[in-house]
Amino acid sequence: MEQIRSFIAIDLTDDLRSRLARLEASLQAGGRFRAKWVKPESIHLTLKFLGDVAADKITAIGDALTEAAQGIPPFNLEVGELGAFPNLSRTQVVWVGISGEMDKLELLRERIETNLELLGFAPEKRAFRPHLTVARLYSGASQEERREFGRHIAQTRFESAFLLVTAVRLMKSQLTPAGAVYTRRDSAELTG
Repeated sequence: MEQIRSFIAIDLTDDLRSRLARLEASLQAGGRFRAKWVKPESIHLTLKFLGDVAADKITAIGDALTEAAQGIPPFNLEVGELGAFPNLSRTQVVWVGISGEMDKLELLRERIETNLELLGFAPEKRAFRPHLTVARLYSGASQEERREFGRHIAQTRFESAFLLVTAVRLMKSQLTPAGAVYTRRDSAELTG
């Protein structure tokens, strides 16, 4: 049976992707950090990573998303705070944070988790920390490089932007030597 590497996400607008591209350029100009930068056209807000999924489950997952989205009206998120995991002293992942109508985002995510659990997907054990990943430092980066990158992140400003969430997407992730290629497999509109 064909396996499809999949995840559930919220798409970004072209304007927000342009802002993220400028942010990445600004961060890259600040130093020679050994990092893998996420292509702005590939940045998205992940709600759940599914991993390899049997092709015959894709329709059921789409139906679960449609059901989860029912009764939730479109909502606004603010994209703005710049930070790093695990922290700025030990930078591994550079991200832009999400705020705004978090109650609606959390309700949508919880419904998705519940519906997918009925399909056999294990619920996420980690706390949900919504963010947009813009870069990952290579594992060989020294502790000093991680601290220096953290200082640079702390000094970099990102003008916040708003994102109107109107749908949730089921995405296919195909790994290639040039990086992951994402393709929309299904979409569920918010219908509140």
